[in-house]
Amino acid sequence: MQDTAPSPARQAGADAALPSGTGPGPEGRRAAAGFIRYADALAAGGRDCPLPGGGATGARFDALREVARDDVAVARLVEGHVDAVAILAELRGEPVGDGQYWAVWAAEPPGSGLTATRTADGWVLDGVKQYCSGAHTCTHALVTARADDGRRLFAVRTGAGPAGDVRDAVRPGPEGGSGCLPVPGTWPALGMAGSDSPDVRFTRVPAVPVGEVEAYVRRPGFHHGGVGVAACWLGGAEAVARVLFERAGHRADPFTDAHAGAVDLRLYAARTVLRRAAEEIDADPLDRAGTAALRALRARALVADACAEVLDRVGRATGAGPLCRDERHARAAADLTVYVRQHHAERDLAALGERVARGDRNEAGR
Repeated sequence: MQDTAPSPARQAGADAALPSGTGPGPEGRRAAAGFIRYADALAAGGRDCPLPGGGATGARFDALREVARDDVAVARLVEGHVDAVAILAELRGEPVGDGQYWAVWAAEPPGSGLTATRTADGWVLDGVKQYCSGAHTCTHALVTARADDGRRLFAVRTGAGPAGDVRDAVRPGPEGGSGCLPVPGTWPALGMAGSDSPDVRFTRVPAVPVGEVEAYVRRPGFHHGGVGVAACWLGGAEAVARVLFERAGHRADPFTDAHAGAVDLRLYAARTVLRRAAEEIDADPLDRAGTAALRALRARALVADACAEVLDRVGRATGAGPLCRDERHARAAADLTVYVRQHHAERDLAALGERVARGDRNEAGR
């Protein structure tokens, strides 16, 4: 999937004018600009986000947490890009090229989803994919789709560009040519608006298979990546907690102090769990012990609980003021509320409980 054409961002700039209704909203453009700056810095060596399991997974999680502390929606786009880099490395796909901005579109909620068909000219994808973050910005995506032999992962060129444009070459024409286009009106979200995650309609989109059937979910990195998402949630919780710690530092109030202490404990515990998870991933990157899924379920559940308590306590301690008068805080709180719902609540807890009940636990769980 290597693309040697100059980046549209370099050709037109991130604020290029868009045809009416074809691009992301204001929040999407703002987050896209931050994402592009980060991805370009990664490509130029100005930033570092080590691959999971390579001995510096803690630094990877810290990098994701740092981005989310600054902007949760940008972190969602960055996490997708660096996850794609890791997946391509793990499944021996073609590496990410200069000027490329990648996403991972693997959500499979109820519905028809995508179908993959093998043709004489290669694979093509058809259908609608939901929750496609960076739909108007990412130039490439890793996408899950159903083929005759099972679920597969494919690499595609999306037809989008960092300026939010949609190239005519992949736009469905009057005779039904190939295309990969966001569906207007399918991302009216307020929280995580900047992630620009509408449905995307695929019409005979050329695709390159990455790995074998079910390789995407069976690889150890699937669970390592799940912990990386939790690192982004934690960064968002730290962003929300900012106003509470600032208030506690400027006024003598035992109730505010109590909330600040409770929030600090939750954040400290979550950081400790992520640090331990990173150490375990580096010690067993190929998951020979078979504990990667259990680790990810535990880490994600604990961080999700920490996020819920932070949102609750910060709101109780600071009232409506920051939500109404501090744009940065209001955005962080709204974004985190939506983003952490990638944790499937009782469904994930049930999956964890099932593993524990059948004895699938390591020493830390005994």
